[in-house]
Amino acid sequence: MPGLIEVSDVVKVYKMGDVDFAALQGVSLVINEGEFVAVMGASGSGKSTFMNIIGCLDTPTSGRYMLDEQDVSRLSKDDLASIRNKKIGFVFQSFNLLSKTSALENVELPLLYNGSPSKIRREQSLSALKSVGLEERRYHRPNQLSGGQQQRVAIARALVNKPSLVLADEPTGNLDSQTSIELMTLFKKLNKENNITIVMVTHEADIAAYANRQVCFKDGKVVKDDKR
Repeated sequence: MPGLIEVSDVVKVYKMGDVDFAALQGVSLVINEGEFVAVMGASGSGKSTFMNIIGCLDTPTSGRYMLDEQDVSRLSKDDLASIRNKKIGFVFQSFNLLSKTSALENVELPLLYNGSPSKIRREQSLSALKSVGLEERRYHRPNQLSGGQQQRVAIARALVNKPSLVLADEPTGNLDSQTSIELMTLFKKLNKENNITIVMVTHEADIAAYANRQVCFKDGKVVKDDKR
C-alpha cells in the first residue's frame, strides 16, 4: 500500500546571489497514514525546507513528491493552494489566530475559504473545538485565552477540514513545560484515536519523544530514521 507521503530523491536548490545552496540533497522518505513523526535537526539542516515541500508551500528543484497518491511536485501555485486547503492542516509556533474574532470564528476560517455553507461551518467547527476540549470557550477571543488554549484553537482549526495530514511547526515553542506536556498528550490522543497523520518539527528531544518515529536531518540529508 502506498504511503500518504512519498518523497523520492528530492533536491531543493536556492540561489543566493551568484551561489547555489542545496537545502535538500536527494531526500527519500515514506510516511504512512496514521504515523506521528517528529522531524529534528539543527538550524540549516534542511528540516524547514522539507516541511515546506510536504506542506505544498514550496516545490522541489528535482525529484518527486506524492501526497495521497497524487504527484504534487510540479503543480501550479493555485493548485498547491487548493491541495493545502483540502488536505493539509497547519499548526504554528505563534498560533496565528485573528485577534478580533472568537475561537469559533478562527476555527471556521478554512471552511470559509473553501465556500462551505454557514451551517456546515458551524457544525464542523464546534466538533473540532470539542475534540480539543474547548467547546465551552468558543466565543472567547484569543486575548481571553491562555497560550495553551490558543494553541488548542489552532489545532482545532487545522483539523476542521478533516485533512489527510497535520503539519506542526515547533507547536510548543511558546509554551511552558506543563502546557507543552498537555498539548503533546492531546496530539498523541488525536493521532491514536482518530488515526490523524502528524508531522512535527521540533528541536526538543522530550517533545520529539511523544512521536512514534523520529527523523533527523543534517546538511540537507536524512541521517537518522528511528521508528518505535
